[in-house]
Amino acid sequence: MMQTQPAPAAKTLDDEVLYDVRDGIATLTLNRPERLNTISREMLMLLGQLLLRADAAPAVRVVILTGAGRACCAGLDMTAATKGSGIGSQNDTNGTVTTLDLKTAPPTILFNMEKPTICALNGSAAGYGMDMALGCDIRIMADSAKFAAAFVKRGVVPESGGTWFLPRMIGWAKAAELIFTGRTLSAAESLDMGLANEVVATGDVMSRANAVAAEIAGNAPLAVQAAKRMMRSGLSESFGDHVHHVFLQLLPLFRSEDFREGMTSFLEKRPPNFKGR
Repeated sequence: MMQTQPAPAAKTLDDEVLYDVRDGIATLTLNRPERLNTISREMLMLLGQLLLRADAAPAVRVVILTGAGRACCAGLDMTAATKGSGIGSQNDTNGTVTTLDLKTAPPTILFNMEKPTICALNGSAAGYGMDMALGCDIRIMADSAKFAAAFVKRGVVPESGGTWFLPRMIGWAKAAELIFTGRTLSAAESLDMGLANEVVATGDVMSRANAVAAEIAGNAPLAVQAAKRMMRSGLSESFGDHVHHVFLQLLPLFRSEDFREGMTSFLEKRPPNFKGR
């Protein structure tokens, strides 16, 4: 007699953004491959919560953001919007957008995170997905992936940081050309413009991202986080103010156990064992 196999468990919202921590590296995976990892309002909230969780976790030293399947993130889920619900719909505009707390939105959280962030672009990123990738500190891109800055082709602007990041990353003229035309960039073009740190074979993206993350995680986490904090502050400070703030960051680092371990391991010619304190 043939036995009936149990039906697979229904997918829940928690399954749509996966969270895993190993060896000091938190990996957040957009897990909606059947929809090219387009992000619903509920996923957006969950992503923000998990980013905050990773940033607050003492065991986490680096965060990798990636997608499942053949795309990294094809943007916000516009299907619901065209049906009168979800992000960007008339109901959303009349209801919640005017009261949206941007302090808890993933782009703001990404920018303010203390932990270094790596976007592992296993596939293409469009719209919000592109802005999200630009919000990470480092981008490792599959050779098959593309950046699609198609905002103006959809009647919107880069709503999640693109208008801030792109002029700083590639200069005003190149940013204007990219945003105003809504052009799509290949991985090679993205690397040439400085939008990607590395381009690797599609199957090697996560292994390379993990290798870079492990290299970062092996350094003194308090110093790495302070360096990121100072880089972020330096975007809007004069040189004199910035040097003063860097000195203030150095004082507690000089008193840390990790500073003593760094100096001791150097003199003893051995790898350091940093504790984050």
